[in-house]
Amino acid sequence: MRLPVFLCLFAIVLPGFSQDNLTYQRPPEAIARLVEAPLTPVVMLSPDRQWMLLLDRSDFPSIEELSRPELRLAGLRINPDNFGPSRGFYYTGLRVKNIATGREYSIANLPEKLLASSPAFSPNSQYIAFLQNAPDRIELWVADLATFQARPFTGRKINNVMGGAFSWLSDAQHIVFTAVPENRNPLPPKSRVPAGPVVEENLGRKTPARTYQDLLKNPYDEQAFEYYASSDLMLKAVNGTEITLNPSAIHGNVSPSPDGKLILLEIIHRPFSYLVPVNNFPYTVKVIDRTGKTVKEIAEVPLTDYIPIGFNAVQREPRGHNWRADKPATLYWAHAQDGGDPKNKADIRDKLFTWDYPFTGTPRELISLPLRYWRVLWGNENTALVYERWTQDRKERVHLVNPQTGTSRVLFDLNYEDNYNYPGNPLTTYNTFGRSVLLITSDNSVFLTGAGGSPEGDFPFLDKLNLTSVKKTRLWQCQAPYYETVVALVDPKKVSFITSRESVTENPNYYLRTAGSTRLTPLTGFPHPYPQFNEVKKELLKYKRADGVELTATLYLPPGYKKEDGPLPGLVWAYPREYKSGDAAGQVRGSKYAFTRLSWGGPVYWVMRGYAVLDNAAMPIVGEGNQEPNDTYVEQLVASAQAVVDYAASLGVLDKNRVGVGGHSYGAFMTANLLAHSDIFKAGIARSGAYNRTLTPFGFQAEARTYWEAPEVYYRMSPFSYADKLKEPLLLIHGEADNNPGTFPIQSERFYNALKGHGGTARLVFLPYESHGYAAKESILHTLWEMDRWLETYVKQSGNSQNQKAGTQ
Repeated sequence: MRLPVFLCLFAIVLPGFSQDNLTYQRPPEAIARLVEAPLTPVVMLSPDRQWMLLLDRSDFPSIEELSRPELRLAGLRINPDNFGPSRGFYYTGLRVKNIATGREYSIANLPEKLLASSPAFSPNSQYIAFLQNAPDRIELWVADLATFQARPFTGRKINNVMGGAFSWLSDAQHIVFTAVPENRNPLPPKSRVPAGPVVEENLGRKTPARTYQDLLKNPYDEQAFEYYASSDLMLKAVNGTEITLNPSAIHGNVSPSPDGKLILLEIIHRPFSYLVPVNNFPYTVKVIDRTGKTVKEIAEVPLTDYIPIGFNAVQREPRGHNWRADKPATLYWAHAQDGGDPKNKADIRDKLFTWDYPFTGTPRELISLPLRYWRVLWGNENTALVYERWTQDRKERVHLVNPQTGTSRVLFDLNYEDNYNYPGNPLTTYNTFGRSVLLITSDNSVFLTGAGGSPEGDFPFLDKLNLTSVKKTRLWQCQAPYYETVVALVDPKKVSFITSRESVTENPNYYLRTAGSTRLTPLTGFPHPYPQFNEVKKELLKYKRADGVELTATLYLPPGYKKEDGPLPGLVWAYPREYKSGDAAGQVRGSKYAFTRLSWGGPVYWVMRGYAVLDNAAMPIVGEGNQEPNDTYVEQLVASAQAVVDYAASLGVLDKNRVGVGGHSYGAFMTANLLAHSDIFKAGIARSGAYNRTLTPFGFQAEARTYWEAPEVYYRMSPFSYADKLKEPLLLIHGEADNNPGTFPIQSERFYNALKGHGGTARLVFLPYESHGYAAKESILHTLWEMDRWLETYVKQSGNSQNQKAGTQ
């Protein structure tokens, strides 16, 4: 008999050791205080760049909040009490700051207990709209920056089940929103007695699918999904009337036209599916006007459960319908020319079309693309940038297109894995419609900002690129010992811009600077969230794998540590990534000057417990040419792990006989494989992983082949296959409600049983109500407690405490 979930925390323990009534535990205070440090506010800029919106973030929710009713339907997690998502973080404070004067203003009349989400400035920067999340309803509120007063915008309850519950129109005087339908009967309770069996049938169609979770399972689920996802589409003026535009439908997407006169809708409808989530359900694309009248039905997209497995696979039908940001009412979309199947040979993979209101003529082909369409950035009637990509060879092309004439030329042809030579992304501005478009200067130039990758790490930059001559000018670049990124351009003529600036000891804050000047004007002064961390030593390590691939890791050493103190016990934390070339895999990513942000899921806490922590240790899996990376996954993984341990030990800071390894999700998969195929580590910590790849037979991570195409790869990459070889202690932690594709909780349960059956040392911890990433404060603190006990027992004390069992108090 399977134990109730609330017992899983304490019922699954090591052989020969019992632990009764284990409640949520708290890690050592050195760790707990860092977890509980105050969160820095989130910053949003107004479209006119005159205001900063400062949003105080909520602390972790409690396990009581997480345990409230939740429906898991069609890939969604729904709060049935308020018609919104059941999980989320909220803003508990809201204030604004004038960028020019530096003066800060509080907003009056906010809800007594603010739990805000989805804040959005109006196009004219005069108002801020947001959702207020109460236990039994979601409300739409508006704050007026002329009076600094907030008020409820409508008396209707908001339906945010599908997300995107409201949008401003371009006049900044109207909001379109989705409301809970009024005056309808409650959802009937589910009958205890079924009407019959649940039957699925496939008549020769190929419908491969990855292992999605929270899917519909029966007719009652279909009824419940339709009940909670259906909404009334409403339009209301800031100071006026409220009308219903489209009653009781599942509004998958709602997008007002740039001129505010039309609204593009994607309406989801039956037949639903038990194999794929809501994103693949059938939908109708149509345009309505501001009275709710249908102007034009644009497309009818059927159930897309047929989409082939593999990257660059898309639906056969037109996709990605949206408005051109630079025109009053022009639609655009992409349409696959290869049937959406990347295995089909085709000279042209995609075409991009546009269609002007009133949609009476024939849609116009804008550009044909040899690769898969990725995105478009609209500028004006003469300028747009169209991006295409192909995953197999990491190819990316950027086309400079003249939408008026249809002419185009390739602006960039590059490998998107090549961080050192990536040209950056164009900066945007807001046009008269309040839409984000390319910022194009009078001399036909755009501004580019990017990571600025180099062998010494990232040094973000600001460039000016002339689209006529393709001449590029470097206007500014971050300088050591700081890590500074461009946030927004304020004045293109003066080239003044806002940056986020930080260093190893200085937390991120916002500044105003001008290209060509060293003057910095501080815009925020957020305090250091964990000053006790200031004395931690941080270093970017560079070393090589046995096959010559260059690797990096970030080393953290405890405050006050000196080499003469001797080598330390260590923790390696990593997440493998696939590359098509060793050169790209060996590039340095990130910055040694960046401030260390502590997240609940990171390993850096243990530097305060006397460990040498090697974070983001590179574990590249390389497949050159026609070779697939995973064909030699195990060999490359072990070689990378051996390299980081050997190099850190050669520095005299790491005791290579006392090193643990850990990771989350694909990092957990990595951890189990390293323990199964090497003797490098004393113990492992694997959180929310997958361990048996036959349970994900239609591909996983970057593996596009199916189990039937590469059975030996699936078998060899599965640590489950080698449970009899894994002898080092392994701590398995998993959210009981994990909804990530591929990481069903049964993965950890079956792997633990396999280890236990072969006499392995293992511990399995199920966290009630938690998903793939953990949310409740109790769960997070307990997870860190479990990890700390495991490391203290099997890594730090491994020389003299091999028989000690983790979990003793």
